[in-house]
Amino acid sequence: MLFTPVLLVSAGAIVGIILLIAVLIYVATRFTIVTQANRYIVERLGGYYATWDVGIHFLVPFIDRLKLKVTIKEQVVDFNPQPVITKDNVTMQIDTVVFFQITDPKLFTYGVDHPIKAIENLTATTLRNIIGDLELDESLTSRDFINEKMRSILDDATDPWGIKINRVELKNIIPPKDIREAMEKQMRAEREKRQSILIAEGNKRSAILEAEGSREAQILRADGEKQVRILEAEGKAKAILEVQAATAKGIELIKKAGADEAFLRLEAYKAMAKVADGQATKLIVPSDMQGIMGLTSAISEAFKSEAPKAKTKSE
Repeated sequence: MLFTPVLLVSAGAIVGIILLIAVLIYVATRFTIVTQANRYIVERLGGYYATWDVGIHFLVPFIDRLKLKVTIKEQVVDFNPQPVITKDNVTMQIDTVVFFQITDPKLFTYGVDHPIKAIENLTATTLRNIIGDLELDESLTSRDFINEKMRSILDDATDPWGIKINRVELKNIIPPKDIREAMEKQMRAEREKRQSILIAEGNKRSAILEAEGSREAQILRADGEKQVRILEAEGKAKAILEVQAATAKGIELIKKAGADEAFLRLEAYKAMAKVADGQATKLIVPSDMQGIMGLTSAISEAFKSEAPKAKTKSE
C-alpha cells in the first residue's frame, strides 16, 4: 500500500516523457530543407502563404501545410503522335518534343489544372493550325519555321501558367504509306539521275584529259623535231662556215706565198680532174682552159706523127 503513490507518479512521468518525445519528434518533422533547383509552395489556413527558396524552413503545426514541390530545372516532354491535315488534304502523324521551364512556381500551382496535359493539348491544336496552312512539301521542308512558330505561340499561351517554353522540336513526320512509297520512288529516281550525271561528267572529264594529253604529246613531239632540225641546220651552217673559213685561209696563205700563174693553172687542172672523174655527162670548161687543152692536144698529135716517121727511117 505504501508503494502505490510512487508507482502512480512513476507511470505519469513516463507517459509525460513519452508525450514530450512525441511532440519533439513532430516539431522536428515540421522543419523542411529546400534543396537546390526546387521551390516549395506553402499554404497557411488553406490559402497561399509563401514560396520557399533554398534553405531550412519551419511549418507551423496545424496551420501551415506544404502544397506542392516544384522543380525549376528545364524539363522535356515527348508527346504522342498527333494526326494533322495539310493544306492539300494529306493526313500525317507528327509527334513533338517540348522543352520547358517553370519560372513562377505560384502561377504553375494555381494557374492551370494539370499543366503538362494542358501543354500537350495546346501543342496539338497549334500544330494542326500551322500544318493546315502548309502543303505537304512545305511541311516536310519547313521544320525550323514550324518549330519556331510553335515555340512562340506556346510561350505566349503558357506565360500565365508560370511556364517558359524554351524549344519545340518536330520529332517525326510520318506521311501516309502511299505518299511514302511515292517519295521513295522519287528519291530513287533522283539518286539515279545524279549518278548518271556524275558518270557522264566523269567520262567527259576523262575524254578532255585524254585529248589534252594527246595534244600536249603532239606539241612536245613537234617541238622536239623542230629542235632537231634547228640543231642539224646549225651544224651544217657551222660546217659550211668552217669549210669556207679554211678555204679563205688557204687562199690567204697562197696569196702570202706569192703563187704565180703556173701554180694557179696547175690547181685549176687538179680541179678539172676531179670534176671529170665524176659521173656527169656534160662538162663545161672555161675558155682559157680550152685553149690550153687545145695546145696540149696539138702537141700530143705532133708527137704521134713524128713517131711513125722515125720508124720509117730506121727501116
